[in-house]
Amino acid sequence: MAKNPGLKQLIQNNNTTQKKTELLAPAKDFICGKAAIDCGADAVYIGANKFGARSKAINSIADIEKLVNYAHQYYCNVYVTINTILYDNEIDEAVKLCHQLNNIGIDGLIIQDMGLLESNLPPIPLIASTQTFCDTPEKVKFLEDIGFKRAILPRELSLNQIKLIREATTKIELEYFIHGALCVSYSGQCYMSYAIGGRSGNRGECAQPCRRLYDLQDSTGRVIHKKYLLSLKDMNQSGNLFSLLESGISSFKIEGRLKDITYVKNVVSYYRSEIDNILKNNDYYKTSSGISYHQFTPDISKTFNRNFTTYFINGRKEHSGSIDTPKMTGEKLGKVIYCDNKSFKLNSNIKMNNGDGVCFFNDKEILTGTTINKVINKYNFPQNMDGIIKDKVIYRNHDHAFLKTLNKTKVERKINININIDESPEGLLIKIIDENKNELSANFSITKIIAENPENTKMNIKKQFTKTGGTIYKCIDVTINLNQLYFIPISELNNMRRNLLQKFSDYREKKRPVETIKFRKNDIPFPNKTLSYSSNVLNKKAEAFYKRHGVSDIEPAVESGLNMLGKKVMQMKYCIKHQLGYCTKYGGEKNIKDDLFLIDEDGRLFKLNFDCKKCEMEVWYEKS
Repeated sequence: MAKNPGLKQLIQNNNTTQKKTELLAPAKDFICGKAAIDCGADAVYIGANKFGARSKAINSIADIEKLVNYAHQYYCNVYVTINTILYDNEIDEAVKLCHQLNNIGIDGLIIQDMGLLESNLPPIPLIASTQTFCDTPEKVKFLEDIGFKRAILPRELSLNQIKLIREATTKIELEYFIHGALCVSYSGQCYMSYAIGGRSGNRGECAQPCRRLYDLQDSTGRVIHKKYLLSLKDMNQSGNLFSLLESGISSFKIEGRLKDITYVKNVVSYYRSEIDNILKNNDYYKTSSGISYHQFTPDISKTFNRNFTTYFINGRKEHSGSIDTPKMTGEKLGKVIYCDNKSFKLNSNIKMNNGDGVCFFNDKEILTGTTINKVINKYNFPQNMDGIIKDKVIYRNHDHAFLKTLNKTKVERKINININIDESPEGLLIKIIDENKNELSANFSITKIIAENPENTKMNIKKQFTKTGGTIYKCIDVTINLNQLYFIPISELNNMRRNLLQKFSDYREKKRPVETIKFRKNDIPFPNKTLSYSSNVLNKKAEAFYKRHGVSDIEPAVESGLNMLGKKVMQMKYCIKHQLGYCTKYGGEKNIKDDLFLIDEDGRLFKLNFDCKKCEMEVWYEKS
């Protein structure tokens, strides 16, 4: 059995610098996937008809193939999620699905279950889901050594932790979430939903207990707080993109396979612009072709979010909880300075519109809202005035004008090309060159009749070859290298252009980078010799995989039927003590040393354990 190298040796073995940059967007379906590509995504990820970690976001093979064909025009990649853990009787079906997906040309599989590696997988790049919880250099190096193309890192990692992982590896790509909803528990390490209701996040059926209301109690039963204590803000790493690149991240991932098309268009367009600004001035390059054109200014505060956090990217420096509400509050508009039984006026100059959605916290601190029916001279007439009183802070969580513009605006993505026209014995030799430096020349026969008006002829040739409407191309320049200009009917020029562009599209497809990987089984040691239920080993093939890699003691996954009473159901970097100001290590005014418990709305009791040395919190299921 091969020796497992230490971290120092892993770092010394690294000689690779990766400079490619991928913006990876979610696709609930073909329509959202197409919108993401049109708005500038370099790749999209989408669920198949089964075995994805979002059971409500499913797609047929035919729809995925349609997305693949659309994406590949722009050299965009399509990754498919097969990232649930699998029962024994599901392995064969999952492998068959992997082969079907390979046959339609997808570019990678996002997987969690290592049992698939003991099966006859097609030669397709594999991506380790964030559910595999690859949080250390040793774990990521192991994934690299067994043949994974990419690892999706936990959202909780800091820049320094990412750097250590990059230094310890060579070829494996590192992917990191930069935007969207956050799970409070480490991905793959949450069992609360399964424990309390049988719906497993690792099976794509999470019931989101982290977005519920909880009482925080001490050991005497005293209620200290009643809040959404496990609900987090949404991730926003737009200010840290260059630092992430420099740390070794090559794929920036946007969360949201359940989000609608307005979210996709807005967020992808925003991050495309941010990343392009970085690429202009640094030695990085994007992995796809084309430039997106649209008539709106993206604003990520305008689509669904629970306010934003950078989480732990720079250490524990902010409160990341959204404990007042798990819903979107949106843009703060101001305070009510006047109200009657029909309308209200705010102390701000922010323009409101008919159809806007507004919200506020009522006297019970519950977020409630209404719709603005009309606006007259800064007086807002809502559908319902209940709870809107003087000095009440009002937020806008639905900007009707912005979302209307977003929905109506046409977005196009075009690949820049240049066309050179030279004379040949038969007529014209026309060459097309794209932004990827693909070149194709074609000969066209013409009747060489000298033009009576050379200037008009030259202008017509340029005009007709610049027309690329209805195609994915934008002609930047037409260079005419002819000693003698000939009269060519416009219809003939158009036929030449159409013929040339079709040939070039076929040629681009042949030149598109395609990666295949054939896994070879090895016995490289897994970093740990024993595995608890948190390693999510649910089938015999997964068990065989880990045993082949030197693991001797394996506890079956929670979903095998384990009774979770008295067991840990969440492990997290987020800390309730820190969030509430009870952690003196990080400037809290007082330290509660008493035991703390969470009580949900159904009376279930969860004990909180604090590992201050590791700066982590655990949730244990104490009473149903």
